[in-house]
Amino acid sequence: MTSVQDPPQKPLFGRIRRWLLGPQRLRESVKRGFQGSRPLEIEPERAPESQTPIIRERAAQAPDGVCIYAIGDIHGRHDLLETLLETIRFDSQFLPQGTQVKLVFLGDYIDRGLKSKSVIELLSSDRFDPENTVFLLGNHEQALLNFMQDPSYGTQWSRYGGGETLFSYGFQPPNMRRAMYSDDAMIAARDDWNRLWHDFRAKFPEHHLHFLQTLKERHVEGDYLFVHAGLRPGVDLGEQTTQDMLWIRDEFLSDRDEFPFMVVHGHTPEDAPFRDHRRVGVDTGAFLTGKLTAARFFGTEIAFLST
Repeated sequence: MTSVQDPPQKPLFGRIRRWLLGPQRLRESVKRGFQGSRPLEIEPERAPESQTPIIRERAAQAPDGVCIYAIGDIHGRHDLLETLLETIRFDSQFLPQGTQVKLVFLGDYIDRGLKSKSVIELLSSDRFDPENTVFLLGNHEQALLNFMQDPSYGTQWSRYGGGETLFSYGFQPPNMRRAMYSDDAMIAARDDWNRLWHDFRAKFPEHHLHFLQTLKERHVEGDYLFVHAGLRPGVDLGEQTTQDMLWIRDEFLSDRDEFPFMVVHGHTPEDAPFRDHRRVGVDTGAFLTGKLTAARFFGTEIAFLST
C-alpha cells in the first residue's frame, strides 16, 4: 500500500499518446477527434496545463463502518486486475471486525489491452457481491455500445483501442488503409465492417451485453461521488450530462471550486494517483505502465494500493 502522493508526478498523456499514435497521427487525431454525427464524441486527449494541487484541508468521510475501494481504468489488463483484487482482499483483512467492504469500479474495463473479454467475463461473474459492488460506465464501454447499434462507428472505435477488444473476442478489424486508394476499396472496407458487425453482435455473450447495459453513470457514498471522467463545474448534479461524466477533462481538472462531494474518478492517466481538495484521480495508465491503482476510503482516511 502506498501513501498519498502530493504533488503528483507528470501526467502520462504525452508518453501514452506518442506511443500509441506517433507524432503525425497524434496531430491528426487531435484535429479530427470523433467527428461526424455520432451518439458521443471523443474529446482530444490532452493533459491539463497544470496538475499542481491546491493544498487545502477538506474533511470528506466514508459512511461509518464502511471501507470503499475505488478501482481505476483497467483497459483489458486482466492480469493486473487479478493482482489488485488479491491486494485488496489482503488489505481488507486488517480492517476492524464487522467493517463492510465495498468495491467501486470506475469504468474503462475494455480497449487497448488484449484481455478485454477476460476482464468483462470476470466482472460479470458471480465473484462479486452485488450488494457491495458498483460498476460504473466508462467512455470505452459506451463506444462499444455505440458500435453495437451502428456498424459505421467501428472505424473510429478501433482507432481508440476497440481493435484490441475485437481481437479479444476473436475478430480482426478490417484494414482501412486500403480504403484510401479507391471508391471500390472504400465500399469493400465498409462491407467488411458490416459483416464483422453482424457476426460480432451474433456471437457477443448475452451476459456481457447485460453487464454493459446495466452500468451506472455515477455513484454517491458518504461524502464521495464516484464517476468515470468528472463533472461539469457550475452545473448541479442532477443536470450533469452523460457526455460530461464520461468524457470531460480540462474543464473539470483545471477548475478550483469544490463540488458538494469529493469527486473520485479515472479517465485521465497520471504517473501517480492524484488528490487535492476537490477530487481524487486513480487512473495510472495500467494498459501501458502495468500499474493499476485503487483508492481506499475509510473514515476520513484516503490511501492508495497499486500493482
